[in-house]
Amino acid sequence: MSSESANPPMDAVASVGRKRDVSLIALVIGLIGLALGLTGLFLGLKQGDARPVFGWLIGLAYWISIAVGMLFMLMIFNVFDSGWSVVLRRQLEHALGAFKWLFVIFLPLVAIPWVFPDQAGILWAWLDPYKILPGGEEVGKDLLYLKKSAYLNKGFFSLRVVLFFGVWMALAGLLRRFSFTLDKDGDPKWYQLTHNVSAAGIYLCALAATFGAVDWFKSVEYHWFSTMYGVWFFAESMRAGLAASVILCVLLASKGYLRDIYNDCHSYYLGCLMLAFTVFWAYISFSQYFLVYSANIPEETFWYNIRELNLDGSKNSWWWVSMALVFLHFIFPFLYLLWYKNKFGGRILFISIWILFFHFADIYWNILPGRVPEENVVGYVVRPFQVHWSEVCTWIGVGGICCWAFLSSAKQAKPIPVRDPRVLESIQAQE
Repeated sequence: MSSESANPPMDAVASVGRKRDVSLIALVIGLIGLALGLTGLFLGLKQGDARPVFGWLIGLAYWISIAVGMLFMLMIFNVFDSGWSVVLRRQLEHALGAFKWLFVIFLPLVAIPWVFPDQAGILWAWLDPYKILPGGEEVGKDLLYLKKSAYLNKGFFSLRVVLFFGVWMALAGLLRRFSFTLDKDGDPKWYQLTHNVSAAGIYLCALAATFGAVDWFKSVEYHWFSTMYGVWFFAESMRAGLAASVILCVLLASKGYLRDIYNDCHSYYLGCLMLAFTVFWAYISFSQYFLVYSANIPEETFWYNIRELNLDGSKNSWWWVSMALVFLHFIFPFLYLLWYKNKFGGRILFISIWILFFHFADIYWNILPGRVPEENVVGYVVRPFQVHWSEVCTWIGVGGICCWAFLSSAKQAKPIPVRDPRVLESIQAQE
């Protein structure tokens, strides 16, 4: 396929861009959302209110998980050399340009223990040795913390944040560079390098995603143990990445960018992958619950108990979120995606939006519940389910920056990898 054959869609996008610079709008929306979210974060630190700080983490976690899922998808497609996915890979490459900005947006959380030492433990209690735990004991005197202190400290934590994002940015940068350069000179070495980097990158990305999920989400309750938490994050990220990819491709096809390129075959295979990872997410989530339930060790069961029960034994607000995850984040998408016709057009667009909506619920459920010290019989109360304005603003802000990063990258390269040896196979793919 010649590079000229890809020019009409590119010209269409350019003409739309001249009438209305969507990337500039996305950037402005992103900056306004981040400014409001950062204001909430600062007020929370000043007032000792953890909720806006959690809002920043929750809003970030949503988009980080999508980016990580897309990076995994891109490397898996490259390793297996799947012909049908070629036209999708370019869209994933553009989306991964957001990683460097996600890193910048994450930095305020890293700065908290350094700039606001009095509030060091507002999000992660283990960052403040003097913070009072449920039951009245200080973190610094907690035996479990003392055993983990070589790992759970602000210096090593800050270094790991740089390391994890460094892995993701390096992999994304290399894969983008190889693919874009292949468009220019057609040298097959770039194609082989893409395959080789992806083969090694899957392992590096898996390690970074696992330790990142443990550091940023699981360690909110550092007393809890689970060896499956990293796999949960992988499964949830893949679901979210696939759903976001469907929405992205449908929008681009409708605007002319991928018109007559993105077809029913791509939609069908993405739908099949969404179904597969819906089942995988349920398997991992249930397996983790089943193992904790069957072992019945108090040091592990408390994590699920606070997501179900009030002190009097009645169901708390998190119980209903749990039920929504079971019936609306698993059972409904599972049954819906079993039908062949639901993997095309508006039907797959609907279920993709549905999955991304309840992806937010899963992020809430895994991060926000926590034991807040209180003078009562058990020494704590559970932080209830609540949608706070700070995470809404942060979610909009980070999303705006991610959209701006995608659109900015899309201006630098062809809509599809025109010199990829399997690009015609992808365009003509049939399910």
